[in-house]
Amino acid sequence: MLHAELLAQIPLFDTLAAEDLDALASRMTERKYKAGEKVFDKDDKGSSMYVVLSGAVQIFLPGAGPEEPRVVLKDARTGEYFGELSLFDDKPRSASVEATVDTTLLELTRDHFSDHLSRSKNAAMTILAEMAERLRETNALLSQRAARDVVKEFEENLSWSQRLADKVAELNGSWSFILFLLILTFVWAGANKWLPTPFDEYPFQFYNLALAILVALQGPLIVMSQNRQSMKDRATAETDFRVNLKNEVGIETLIRELGALRAETNKRLEVLERMIRSERIRAEIPVKKPGGPLGPS
Repeated sequence: MLHAELLAQIPLFDTLAAEDLDALASRMTERKYKAGEKVFDKDDKGSSMYVVLSGAVQIFLPGAGPEEPRVVLKDARTGEYFGELSLFDDKPRSASVEATVDTTLLELTRDHFSDHLSRSKNAAMTILAEMAERLRETNALLSQRAARDVVKEFEENLSWSQRLADKVAELNGSWSFILFLLILTFVWAGANKWLPTPFDEYPFQFYNLALAILVALQGPLIVMSQNRQSMKDRATAETDFRVNLKNEVGIETLIRELGALRAETNKRLEVLERMIRSERIRAEIPVKKPGGPLGPS
């Protein structure tokens, strides 16, 4: 696969023009890593992003101690990418990356990326538009309520036939249905044995036919209900993901604001300490009286 085609699969670059993709692809450098070799460590200074050309890498958080296991975040394979935020800032890496097999990566440095953006106005505007779209999605995620009663909303939109299928599936999985069939069987057999004119003599062919029709109808109805339950589970899982994502974004925002507040507080405390220190020094310096010797300190 061409380097430009790999870039086109990345959401950050998929809206770029073909000439911009080719120009960026020509600036990428192939890096080869042996199995078990580190690409970079957590807290290393980041200055480039990588695209997996062949092989696979593991993105993980190292353990706090030598005996503590690593926390695996993702296994990136051919066509996947990581480290793209390093193109925009010089903050430390948030995780470690290690090649799990012999791997070839395409590296795009921040210098090459910024140099191309300075030469191509269209590419710069496209990247800014993509970042603005991500920011809007984040703002929309934070502004709307992520937690919803998905099951209630799902059940409110069911048709009468779907509700009937759910009721049948619910009834079939209960002791009430089992006891009903047992009682009906004994009553049917007793009626045809003791009545003067039996309507379904042994071996109860009409009753067996009714049971066969009942079983034939139960199967599709139960499968329909199970399929809807799977859809409910998927919708619930998606809602849980949105809630967790919103909580994570909110926590990160809170941490940033706390960090800014701590930095501002430390600056103010340093200013106060300098003021107090200067006042103390001025109070300790002896004052010279006019026309006379120095006063007591």
